[in-house]
Amino acid sequence: MRSTRKGRNTDTILPSEITPYEKYLSRRALLAGGLGAAALQALGAWATPARGQGAAALAFTRNAALSVEDPPNSYQDITTYNNYYEFGTAKSDPAERARDFQARPWSVAVGGEAEVTGRFTLEDIIEPHPLEERVYRFRCVEAWSMVIPWVGFPLGDLLKRFKPTSRAKYVAFKTLYDPKRMPGQTYRILDWPYVEGLRMDEAMHPLTLLAVGLYGKTLPNQNGAPLRLVTPWKYGFKSIKAIVAIDFVEKMPRTTWALSASDEYGFFANVNPEVDHPRWSQASERRIGAGLFGARRPTLPFNGYANQVASLYAGMDLRRNF
Repeated sequence: MRSTRKGRNTDTILPSEITPYEKYLSRRALLAGGLGAAALQALGAWATPARGQGAAALAFTRNAALSVEDPPNSYQDITTYNNYYEFGTAKSDPAERARDFQARPWSVAVGGEAEVTGRFTLEDIIEPHPLEERVYRFRCVEAWSMVIPWVGFPLGDLLKRFKPTSRAKYVAFKTLYDPKRMPGQTYRILDWPYVEGLRMDEAMHPLTLLAVGLYGKTLPNQNGAPLRLVTPWKYGFKSIKAIVAIDFVEKMPRTTWALSASDEYGFFANVNPEVDHPRWSQASERRIGAGLFGARRPTLPFNGYANQVASLYAGMDLRRNF
């Protein structure tokens, strides 16, 4: 590492409600048999994997207090139906085109209004933090949804290590830009690299997760390996993938989708059934995996996390600050 000096959720999930996943359950059996965290880490979760093989078992504890009761989607659903325009615009493109993406070695540049800045390896970023499994609702701005068992740690715990100054009002994030490794970036679909941001209080909120895995293993390439943001009360495009830069800034940072269509995609992107997208209603959503077309259900304000996060926006016009 190189550096320079400058509410509780009442929804809980029972172990029996987790969607079966053979290798995931095998890992849990090892834990039950007494295999410790150190031994699991020795499996090489953060070592450079063989080409096209990025899944390794992780050591974690389940945070039931911050998990929902909804049954999670299957591993197949989560890893084959997603948006990741760096690899293409079809839902199946990421799984097909990210297969050989190399997510190790990896580093993250940290800069801006903080006392500790520099470039940090993936190991620098992750290893000081105990990992948790949290089962979160995921809501796409396209009006489809999933439930995902992420593994990660609170983003705020990482940000505190960099000692942001009083001038840091926002946190800005950037995705890797490498068209040779991310073929979708050869097309001007968006203004690359992908950039996102959070207000500081959003970034420090206990629900905001830096995800490094799902279903008990390291993140698949198509889901944002090796590091992605998860903000479960916001639309999915806020959850930036393959993070290579974190900056503490004083002014609201630019964000990719707001730059693309500011009248359609705001900075906050809080899930709000009362504010429609200009081209479709947000009042209901289609749950992936529930039948051929997915069963529709009412959209919950803040994606069901209003009790925890609504106070962040007290006094704001949520139609204007969408």
